[in-house]
Amino acid sequence: MTSTTDGSVKARLRNDLTTAMKARDQIATGALRMALSAISVAETAGDNVALLSDAEVVTVLAAEVRKRAEAAEAFGVAGRPEKVAEELAEQAVLERYLPAAVSADELDALIDAEIVAAAADGATGMKAMGRVVAAARAKAGPTADGAQIAAIVKIKLHT
Repeated sequence: MTSTTDGSVKARLRNDLTTAMKARDQIATGALRMALSAISVAETAGDNVALLSDAEVVTVLAAEVRKRAEAAEAFGVAGRPEKVAEELAEQAVLERYLPAAVSADELDALIDAEIVAAAADGATGMKAMGRVVAAARAKAGPTADGAQIAAIVKIKLHT
């Protein structure tokens, strides 16, 4: 990533796009253009145009990373290894702008704490699932895999 004067994630994306274009890096150029486009769409969605905060930009980028992973999986099923490699390369470019994901141990401890908190409020068993998953996702951040969190919570609540 290139440093910028204002330090925002969006500014870094723009600067890195310029660098990728000058270097004729087609994968990075394509990934960064799509990311900036998704950010622009998010900023203009709704009635008012609003600049996204860095946290909101990271959320958009996390969604774009998930889209690349899903596309790579679909291309793999379809027997298109060249497209799988392209999607995974774009995913790797975008992941550089995301904060580090929560480790498995940290996620496990976070979920345990949320289960205890839900039980303290009287929500136990599967009745607590929605509450625990929502709280764990909020605390784990935008890079956390919601499906993984839900699966772990379901296992823990069944035991």
